[in-house]
Amino acid sequence: MGKFMKDVLVIGGGFAGVWSAAGAVRAAREAGGPGDDIRVTLVSGGDDLVIRPRLYEDAPEGMRVALDRVLGPIGVRRVTATVTGIDVEARTVRAVGRAGEELEMAYDKLVLATGSQLVQPDFPGSREVFDVDTLPAAATLDNHLRRLPERASSPGRYTAVVVGAGFTGLEIATALGERLRAIADRESEAEDVRVVLVDRADVVGPELGPGPRPNIDDAIDELRIERRLGRTVASATCRDVTLSDGEVIPAATVVWTAGMAASPLTAQIPGERDRLGRLVVDAYLRVIAVPGVYAAGDTALAPVEEGSSTVQSCQHALPMGKFAGHNVVADLLGNTPLPFAPDPYVTCLDLGPAGAVFTEGWNRKIALTGQEAKTLKRNINAIWIYPPIDDPEQILAEAGRFSNG
Repeated sequence: MGKFMKDVLVIGGGFAGVWSAAGAVRAAREAGGPGDDIRVTLVSGGDDLVIRPRLYEDAPEGMRVALDRVLGPIGVRRVTATVTGIDVEARTVRAVGRAGEELEMAYDKLVLATGSQLVQPDFPGSREVFDVDTLPAAATLDNHLRRLPERASSPGRYTAVVVGAGFTGLEIATALGERLRAIADRESEAEDVRVVLVDRADVVGPELGPGPRPNIDDAIDELRIERRLGRTVASATCRDVTLSDGEVIPAATVVWTAGMAASPLTAQIPGERDRLGRLVVDAYLRVIAVPGVYAAGDTALAPVEEGSSTVQSCQHALPMGKFAGHNVVADLLGNTPLPFAPDPYVTCLDLGPAGAVFTEGWNRKIALTGQEAKTLKRNINAIWIYPPIDDPEQILAEAGRFSNG
């Protein structure tokens, strides 16, 4: 231990945070001697890396990896706490530990990787609404669905209304019919299953553009999902939903997926933010005009190819973490940082029993559909986005692979 320990503090235990910490350890070890004095600490409110892209699936409780099996083997110190304040002048972070104790941690370099969260709705009865934004929320929905047969038979018992026809809304809506049928089947009431997709826009997947839309529309038709476009929810009860045009849909299940925002901690950093609250970073993932602070994943807006910017997805969060971890150490040791260069942009949208659609490029040109796309989606979800565990060499080797390919 040198007497001048340098502290890299990573806030957030999602994909970007975990890979920032691993990337920093890898870069410090590669530097040898000078890197021995760098200490990497990760602060996270929970004990798991939640595999958030999978929370729309059945049995979401298992969609997680213990942080200690990824960070422990490579010597990252882990602090379980909720960060409440960041002082960029003093370079300190305030947090509340699991037992309610107040903590203060100093840093030389900070990586903010606290992700994004769903913008919660605020209409009469919005407390009756489910979401799949966090593991507890997805588990609550799953438990609710499994208990529907215990309810008295009523119109709408097996009806689900999904609000928001964006990426998450489409994935949960196309999965729900199958999930509900499996539950209702035991009652032989599977013919009562209804899924209704509601969006303010007049098309489905507005932000996905026209490229994959015909495939998405075909899948919605094939799965007999009803559309209610150009409207939103006015109110809800545990029995029904009233839409903005006055239509009342009997439904025991409402899932809200509309609108994401960056973690509110971005407001503690005096940098420029976009409309989602993401901090604007340079090519090295440094928050512009805020010395010592980096951002990665859903808290950051970084430039990518073709004059585009990063999107809130694990496809960008993983490499952003690796580059940020590498660059904080380069910064501390006076080495050359690496400009963020993600793989070419793609999207892979699960469409439930109707398959999937895989597109390439920012204009989302269709590359694969149906079963081929579905197999790819399964590989992404079940294999590729998972970190290696328990094996320090594998974990550090993965931290040095800056491509997801």
